[in-house]
Amino acid sequence: MTNPSWQPGPWPPHQGLPAMRPAQHGQPSMLAAHSDRERAVDVLRAGFAEGRLQQDEYERRVERAYQARTVGELGLLVADLPQGPAAFQQAPVPVPHTFLPVAPPTNGKATAAMVCGIATFFTLGASAVPAVILGHIARAEIRRTHENGDGQAVAGLALGWLAIAGWALLLLLVVSAASG
Repeated sequence: MTNPSWQPGPWPPHQGLPAMRPAQHGQPSMLAAHSDRERAVDVLRAGFAEGRLQQDEYERRVERAYQARTVGELGLLVADLPQGPAAFQQAPVPVPHTFLPVAPPTNGKATAAMVCGIATFFTLGASAVPAVILGHIARAEIRRTHENGDGQAVAGLALGWLAIAGWALLLLLVVSAASG
């Protein structure tokens, strides 16, 4: 990673670390976050574990990583190690599903209302009244608990009322035909 505000100077033989001097032209580097420092320390730790850094150099670089103010300073500390500067240029890692907000559960009575509403076609309307009752109860619970499933409850209500209206119309036609 090239940093416009800090450029590596000569390697001082007594420290084993690049000297940092302000660039003549350029904007100051982005301030480092705690996660940036931890990432740099992880890269240093891996480099030390692979034998790429001596103990004293590793300790000095870790100390400087925790004191670094900018991402550019951190990039210089890990520039000569695998996964060094490239790791600072990667896109942000997506949040694991473990840390995402949990969606509220679906109300069970809403699902039952919809199933009863669909079943009216197979039960010749016998499940219409339970569909309407469960749909009203589910909608009340959903308003109170903020659960999901309002669409299912409405579907159960609509199918239940359609079946009841259909049977009422059929009964009305039968009664009017019998009296006429």
